[in-house]
Amino acid sequence: MASKSTTGLFLRGFISTPKPRCSARPYHSYTHPPPPGPFTPVETAILSASLPHIPTHGFTHTTLSLGAKDASYIDASTNLFPRGAFSIVHYHLVTQRAALSKHKHILETSSQPGAKPPGIGAKVKALVWERLMANKGVIHRWQEALALMAQPSNIPTSISELSSLSDEIWFLAGDTSVDSSWYTKRASLATIYASTELFMTTDKSPDYSKTREFMDRRFEDSRVLGTVVGSVAEWVGFTAHAGLNVMRSKGVRV
Repeated sequence: MASKSTTGLFLRGFISTPKPRCSARPYHSYTHPPPPGPFTPVETAILSASLPHIPTHGFTHTTLSLGAKDASYIDASTNLFPRGAFSIVHYHLVTQRAALSKHKHILETSSQPGAKPPGIGAKVKALVWERLMANKGVIHRWQEALALMAQPSNIPTSISELSSLSDEIWFLAGDTSVDSSWYTKRASLATIYASTELFMTTDKSPDYSKTREFMDRRFEDSRVLGTVVGSVAEWVGFTAHAGLNVMRSKGVRV
C-alpha cells in the first residue's frame, strides 16, 4: 500500500499536469520541427541498443551495459545515466508514444466500404490498444519498470510521460477542443490507460482478450467523473506494491 506522502506527491504531480496548449498546438505542428527530445545522440544510441536486451535481462543496469557495448561505447559510458535503469524505462515510454503517429492514417478510414469513418472515441480506444500492444514484448518485465517508476525521484517524469501519452492520443484522434473538458478528458484517459496497463501485467489470456475486455469496461466507467481520482489512487497503490515486491525479490529489506 502506498504511503500517504507518496500518494500525495503522485496526486499533486497528476493534478498540476498537463497544462492546456494554445489552439495552435505548437508541439503537434506538422509545419515546424518538434522540440528537442530528452536524450542526447549518445544516450539515444545506447538506449536504443539496450531495448533488445529487455526481454532477457529486464529494466536493469545489465541491460544498460549491454546496450553500451552493442553501441560500441565503453562500460563507463553508463555513467551518462544518473538515474540508471530508469533511463531505459523513460526511453521506452518516449519512443512508444512517438510511434503512435504511424497509426493515424489507419484511423482516418473505415474498414467497411461505404461505412462512416470512425469517430474520435473509437480512434482514442484504438490508439490506446495499439500502445498497450507495444508492451507485449516486455510485459513480463513490466513490474520491474513499475518499481523504477514508483521511486520518488522518478515519479515526476513518469507522470509527465503518462500525461503526454494521453494528450498525444487525443490529438491523433482528432480532438481539437480547448474548453474546460480538456483537463477531464486527458485525466480520464490517463487513468484508463494506466489501470489497463497494470491489468495486462497479470493477463494470461490468448491475445490479451481479458485486457481488451477490461479496457472496454474502463472506458464505460469513465463516464462517471468520480472514477478519475479513484483510478489514480489505485495506480499509485499498485505501482508502489509492485515496486516493493521487486525490491524484496532482490534481497532488499523493506
